[in-house]
Amino acid sequence: MPEPMPESPAAAPAPRDDAFTLFDLRVEVIATDRPMVCNHPAGDFFTLRGENLAFPPGQTFPLYPLAALLPLLPAKQRPTHPNDWMTTDAEIACPDPYCGGRFRITRTGTTTFRHADVTLVPLPPEDSV
Repeated sequence: MPEPMPESPAAAPAPRDDAFTLFDLRVEVIATDRPMVCNHPAGDFFTLRGENLAFPPGQTFPLYPLAALLPLLPAKQRPTHPNDWMTTDAEIACPDPYCGGRFRITRTGTTTFRHADVTLVPLPPEDSV
C-alpha cells in the first residue's frame, strides 16, 4: 500500500513591509530687511536626513535658533495634507526678537527607512492596525 502524501505545509505569510519614507530637509538662513543679530550669516545651512543633522565643514549654527527649529523638523519630514500650514509655511523667524534672520525649511528629496532599523519596538499585528 502506498504511503499517504504528507500534508503540504501552510504557506508562510509574506513578510510585512516595514518601510516608511521621510522628506530630506535643508534649513537655510535667509536675510530680511532687519539686521541680523545672531551668529547665523545669510546662506548658512544644515541638512536633515532621517535623524541626522549635517553641517558643511567648518560651519557652526547657534544653539537658540536651532532649539526653536528642532520641534518643527520631524513634522516637516512627514507627508502632510496640502491645506495644512505645515505644508505651506516654510520660513521660521529667529527666536531673538531683535534679529531679522529667518530660516527657510525646504524639502529636498526623500529617503526610505525600515521600522526594524530604527527601533526595537515591534510593529503591532496587521489586524490590529
